[in-house]
Amino acid sequence: MTTTEDRTATPTRSALPVPPEVVTRSVARIVDVPRTPSSGGAGAPLRFALITVDNGKDHTRPSTLGPQGLACLDAALDEAFAARPDAIAVTGKPFVFAVGADLSQVGGIADRSQAAEFIGAGQRVFGRLRTSTVPTFAFLNGAAMGGGMELALQCHYRTVATNAAALAQPEVFLGLLPGWGGTQLIPRLAGPANAVTLIVENALNQNRMLRPGDALALGVVDVVLDAADFLEQSLRWAAGVVDGDIVVERTPFAGADDAAWAEALERGRAVADLRTKGAAPAAYRALDAIALSRDTELDAGLATEADLETDLIMSDEFRAGVYSFQLTQQRAKKPVGAPDPRLARRITKVGVVGAGLMAGQLALLFARRLRVPVVLTELDQGRLDKGLARIHRDVDGLLRKKKIGPDEANRIRALVTGSLDHSAYADADFVVEAVFEEMSVKKQVLAQLEQHVRPDTVLATNTSSLSITEMASGLEHPERVVGFHFFNPVAVMPLLEIIRGERTDDESLATAFALAKPLRKGPILVNDGPGFVVNRLLLRLMGEVFAAMDEGTPFAVADSALDPLGLPMSPLMLLQLTGPAVAQHVAVTLRDQLGERFPVSENLQRIVDAGHTTILSWDESGRQVLDPEVAALWQQGDRPSTAEQVRERALRAVAVEARGLLDEGVVAEAADIDLGMLTGAGFPFWLGGITPYLDRTGVSERAVGRRFLPPGVASVPPGQPG
Repeated sequence: MTTTEDRTATPTRSALPVPPEVVTRSVARIVDVPRTPSSGGAGAPLRFALITVDNGKDHTRPSTLGPQGLACLDAALDEAFAARPDAIAVTGKPFVFAVGADLSQVGGIADRSQAAEFIGAGQRVFGRLRTSTVPTFAFLNGAAMGGGMELALQCHYRTVATNAAALAQPEVFLGLLPGWGGTQLIPRLAGPANAVTLIVENALNQNRMLRPGDALALGVVDVVLDAADFLEQSLRWAAGVVDGDIVVERTPFAGADDAAWAEALERGRAVADLRTKGAAPAAYRALDAIALSRDTELDAGLATEADLETDLIMSDEFRAGVYSFQLTQQRAKKPVGAPDPRLARRITKVGVVGAGLMAGQLALLFARRLRVPVVLTELDQGRLDKGLARIHRDVDGLLRKKKIGPDEANRIRALVTGSLDHSAYADADFVVEAVFEEMSVKKQVLAQLEQHVRPDTVLATNTSSLSITEMASGLEHPERVVGFHFFNPVAVMPLLEIIRGERTDDESLATAFALAKPLRKGPILVNDGPGFVVNRLLLRLMGEVFAAMDEGTPFAVADSALDPLGLPMSPLMLLQLTGPAVAQHVAVTLRDQLGERFPVSENLQRIVDAGHTTILSWDESGRQVLDPEVAALWQQGDRPSTAEQVRERALRAVAVEARGLLDEGVVAEAADIDLGMLTGAGFPFWLGGITPYLDRTGVSERAVGRRFLPPGVASVPPGQPG
């Protein structure tokens, strides 16, 4: 295979007036590919116009397409068609095909006409590959998400490398829909059921990614090829298609009948209702567009898709989604206020005090991510053996699910050991306690540890609400105590609250932040304060809802009052997850530290005293309801509220606490509150955390007299159509 000519496309069309763009350029070259056996393998080689999509020098950033990037691709297609090739193929830079529209560009669009122009430009440029009279191919050599997948879908054929790890249509997760052809092309290629899975269900399931084999099974790619020589294999496979040796057979809409269409769309609406409670429009508009594809000509369907996408771009939900994306992709990776990382100490061994459920999760995470020895201690051999056995079962589960291989499983088992003696921590660099959430217990543990560890060993606590400063008081070296608060389940939840006590030094704090990256957590810096950030806000929110129930509001009314936010769990479901005893203990702790605005429910105390560890059960129709035994213990008053009143009351309370977090200096900015609620409490991306929602709904000004964010941040700019 030889290259006969290279051409670099440059932007020739005017860009939309949006913020500066990291321009993804497209390089067009002609590649000669030998003929296949059907042509005798002789004669002139096939001429392929190969276009490489690449954002140039910025190799830390995946290739995205803003207005200038689309213009570059358009110009590259001009050159490709002018060369009169036998076929056209598109591929990407190493490990990245393309990840779609540049969100910084889309989020900066100021009015609807600009949004319509941008969406129309993408559909037009990508559509040239679909309407081409010569065969077009997409060689998915790496990540292909959003508009990147749609670029591939507009081609006639698609190959994918075995190591392409991120294939997805995440638009609904961000408050959009696939607007460059996805809602119309995916049903035609893969059928309605697979379209709903890829566009709606996966997106709302924390943006689930497809593996190459999954993409093949869904019908959105035609062949999976080895990554080692992927480009050469793809060109040979494409030559087979051009020469007729390979025939790709497709059935329109995967042969779906009326029943299949009805079932797919019903499932999509059920998923949207479950995940969003009707609070965000994107999933429903995407389902409308998928349904439209069945009986509508493609061009008309694309026009409607573009209109729907334009409306969504100008919505508050999308602006909040962009804000959320920036927080999780930028602020979480460069936490504000973190000390100089060069101060961090090297970690070669970790200790975990305790062998209970949380301690076991921590030990497994440290061993798996840091690949250093981890030693647990317990009060007796029985508890220690039980904890180690649980960790081994978890490792077996990872192996069974093929998330790790046999060698890694053996390595993790070997790294995690146990002891009954704190002297096992003598050579540990970092020790975290995960014992009972009681100040006296934690102070005793830290005092014992200090007798066995080096003076420079960092002592961390996984407390969810207790004062780091008080916990460290009385120690010889209080400066090396730091809060290291994980969220449950530890392996899944990305937030890590790193808490600085009054005497915590920069070296210990820097070490804690340095650990966050290999642990794959997004940390926020929190100054010592009751409940820190997430628990303080959640407990205040739940406390107001439970207080409304105590006053006489029907359980179903109060529990569903927050549904318009689209939260992942209702208050009662969250109480079920945490357990009434834990929730009540934290509520009492916060009441004692912050005062009576944190109500402690006498009803909840009765439930705890009666020994109930769960509060929900299932009724005859299969719905989750308050357990009848728990309901019988709940003594309600005669002052019921409406759902709207409960919601306003709860949100005003959260606004007061959020303002308190800022005024007290617990966090640096409202962005840290939002990041915490996004990644620690599962707040939806389309809310933008909590403060944008409080601002948009006017709760901020009603509760505390001012907004948290400047106008236009995480919302449509003032004066623009929404």
